[in-house]
Amino acid sequence: MTKTIITLKKADLTLGSAAASVHVLKQIDLEIRAGEAVGIVGPSGSGKSTLLMVLAGLERLDSGEIVINDAPLHALSEDRLADFRGRNIGIVFQSFHLIANMTALENVAVPLELANVKDAFEIARRELAAVGLGERLSHYPGQLSGGEQQRVAIARALAPSPSVLIADEPTGNLDTETGRQIADLLFSKQAERGMTMLLVTHDNALAARCSRQIRVRSGEIVGDSATAHATVQAVSA
Repeated sequence: MTKTIITLKKADLTLGSAAASVHVLKQIDLEIRAGEAVGIVGPSGSGKSTLLMVLAGLERLDSGEIVINDAPLHALSEDRLADFRGRNIGIVFQSFHLIANMTALENVAVPLELANVKDAFEIARRELAAVGLGERLSHYPGQLSGGEQQRVAIARALAPSPSVLIADEPTGNLDTETGRQIADLLFSKQAERGMTMLLVTHDNALAARCSRQIRVRSGEIVGDSATAHATVQAVSA
């Protein structure tokens, strides 16, 4: 049986304070197995992006537990959490988040150097070549198209060889054809490396490419295609 790589138990989170507070996640229970491609969908304001940030280790729960690769993220100090995230979780954002005064090569290599990874620049060259940018190493973000910038961001996310890849609306700022190419790249790398991928998207066609879809509404999980499939299997057995 495939290992459970992510577990959420009674995950609860409120953002803001007093009259402005919003109960964003409400006692969520969730298990994700290694190698799954999971699409997280739901209307705007449903809590899906916040759920993704919790799974990325970028947002702390008020209560409950989150365990990734046997590490209890809810119990780690900020320094240990940052170290764990850098080694285990790759993150791709809608807005790329590249450093403007660094080349493509530097954008990928510098985070590795900060994490004391040996051969950071060689790894960065290899990852940029793997996403089709082997000839664009010395270009700055402003000299790259939107699709190329997202490829740099993907190379940066993949460079530490994470077990979990997290993508928040990775095609949201791209035209249809470029978005399709970026989606193809993400799914091919996920399959090639056997990573677990968690993908938030408003694009139903993109979500449908995932092996499992989780639907979030008002801070709760209201649908899980894997749960339904498991129920059918249990009945058949």
